[in-house]
Amino acid sequence: MTVESVKPEAPLAAELREPPRAGGGVPVLGHGWKLVRDPLAFMSRLRDHGDVVRLKLGPKTVYAVTTPELTGALALSNDFIIAGPLWESLEGLLGKEGVATANGPRHRRQRRTIQPAFRLDAIPAYGPIMEEEAHALTERWKPGETIDCTSESFRVAVRIAARCLLRGDYMDERAERLCVALATVFRGMYRRMVVPLGPLYKLPLPANREFNRALADLHLLVDEIVAERRASGQKPDDLLTALLEATDENGDPIGEQEIHDQVVAILTPGSETVASTIMWLLHMLAEHPEHADRVRDEVEAVTGGRPVAFEDVRELRHTNNVVVESMRLRPAVWILTRRAVRDTELGGYRIPAGADIVYSPYAIQRDAKSYARHLEFDPDRWLPDRVKDIPKHAMSPFSVGNRKCPSDHFSMAQLTLITAALAGTYRFEQVAGSNDGTRVGITLRPHELLLRPVPR
Repeated sequence: MTVESVKPEAPLAAELREPPRAGGGVPVLGHGWKLVRDPLAFMSRLRDHGDVVRLKLGPKTVYAVTTPELTGALALSNDFIIAGPLWESLEGLLGKEGVATANGPRHRRQRRTIQPAFRLDAIPAYGPIMEEEAHALTERWKPGETIDCTSESFRVAVRIAARCLLRGDYMDERAERLCVALATVFRGMYRRMVVPLGPLYKLPLPANREFNRALADLHLLVDEIVAERRASGQKPDDLLTALLEATDENGDPIGEQEIHDQVVAILTPGSETVASTIMWLLHMLAEHPEHADRVRDEVEAVTGGRPVAFEDVRELRHTNNVVVESMRLRPAVWILTRRAVRDTELGGYRIPAGADIVYSPYAIQRDAKSYARHLEFDPDRWLPDRVKDIPKHAMSPFSVGNRKCPSDHFSMAQLTLITAALAGTYRFEQVAGSNDGTRVGITLRPHELLLRPVPR
């Protein structure tokens, strides 16, 4: 089924249906309490109630979309924009002037500014940095020691982003600051999204104070990065230089707030999502040693025993499939929202202007109606002769349309290279005290994954 066939050409208003309402809401909080208590299970069960389902989050009515076809239609339609509970909660971190939260002409201009850094032909220039950081990761770890996968994953993700895109000397102390602050900020923002009780979050409660301190540290870190570049007088060919020299629609330099918000959008969400994915890949290497061995064998076959390099990435097909399958079962971004800009429809259901729409890549990518053995870790489902059986839009980890993540090739290259370097060097075992349960915030990651590397 194509996206075009999902949306009727000219439905009559009388033919449009009201989406069914999900059960289980409670006074005041609505369905928000379920999204706090067990959000993944709640979102995964919504398809049983319909293709589009009404939810109550506090006083607001929100429409949940549950099928691959309709999430694709939603992403590709001009009737919906980036907005809603998720983006409102993220504005405290990303600001209102960055590419992640902007809409319309501003968003198009900002994408034109940053897109050259992520063109497919630009990615090889980052190869040496990705190689250096991937191998430094394996060399820093010692056989038998315990690895804190949260801090280590954030560190490598931040260092690759900063060194490739901002060309700064961002050492471990800054990566650690970002890691600690992000964990607090994203956890607090999730609570603010699903239980929108604004005034309560301004009270001087310990959790609110902790959140505000972490948010302030993130913005201070960005101010340091921009100030250091200006003070240096240097203009390397990187994304930060492009931002400092960018102009607006009138040809004037873009404002300081937009520069700040753009750097936050470059450094923060990308680091959070890539780091979360690295954590799940480490978990996969420990939980599925048979696939870790296949990655090791593939790396040796491609490299002939030398250290894996960026130039090898395209030939590491099983390794790439391992990354994709890990992202399917454990997506970093598990919930997204949009807002209707006009009275419209989706799948034959009436969607009023101003309505918020929510959907879950986690639920879509684990749906038994789209995937055989949907909960099984099976990288071979992405082989050419099998991938054709997967419905369109059932796997869109970088989204589609004009909100497609511009760094998709950049991210896949580093994730494949890191996975190859790790599996080629070590086997991994969980140690006492490790908690690989899923920690739910704006992104998904393990609670506290602790691994022991064992040399191959």
